Amino acid sequence: ADGVVTLYATFDRGHPGPQSQGTGFVVSDDGYILTNSHVITTAGEGDVGPAARAAREVVVEFSDHDRVTAEIVGWDAFSDVGVVRVDPDRHELRPVPLGDSTSVTVGQPVAAIGSPFGQTGSLSVGVVAAIERSIPSLTSGYDLVDVIQTDTPINRGNSGGPLFDADGRVIGINSQIRSDSGVNEGVGFAVPINTAVRSMRQLIADGTVRYAWVGLVTQTLTPAAARKLGLSVERGAAIQRVVNGSPASKAGFRTGGGDVDVDEVNALIEAEGH
Repeated sequence: ADGVVTLYATFDRGHPGPQSQGTGFVVSDDGYILTNSHVITTAGEGDVGPAARAAREVVVEFSDHDRVTAEIVGWDAFSDVGVVRVDPDRHELRPVPLGDSTSVTVGQPVAAIGSPFGQTGSLSVGVVAAIERSIPSLTSGYDLVDVIQTDTPINRGNSGGPLFDADGRVIGINSQIRSDSGVNEGVGFAVPINTAVRSMRQLIADGTVRYAWVGLVTQTLTPAAARKLGLSVERGAAIQRVVNGSPASKAGFRTGGGDVDVDEVNALIEAEGH
């Protein structure tokens, strides 16, 4: 818990005081802290992707309640990852160990430490409920992919905090919940730590994160659809749209010739490949 911190972000919105509170965790001796982009920017509040604006000030509160002002290093709204840095001479730092999110399995025990509703240093436990989820993002027009689903209680203020495995290694950043009531209902999601580290390294290096772009819109090919179409495979990606001038278009990808109804789901399937 000594490596987990509470973040207070202040924005210029016409009234004083912190308007955003979340969680983060120290990842290096030189002061770098990982969190969510929506904790330190306006991403997720109507401003998505490049439109997000940084907080005017970010204050980090450590487990002993000492507070230090942090510098915003950068953020990746597409993966909802934010990075801030504190001066290591201002406070003792205890980085948390990072794990490997590719080794996460369904059913393994996990724990979250964060500041739900401002209650700093709160621990909650559960299991990994699913892996490789694709969910709508709070912070961009694209889905978050390879997300870890957990039944560990996650509430407002947990955002940006670490999801630990049973060995105390961080496997994800607690990012959002699915809820009809606005509070935890047992369905929480964490950005894989491998994704977060990739973003962090690029942000530290030059302040931006780069992604490959193919230019395809696809739909999952199910076994039922494959059988109805007489395809030789049971799973794949059915091409719905190819963006003109995109790498996919130049490579010769193409869409199907019409709509096919399979189990009451309207899918556009390519007749000869996927």
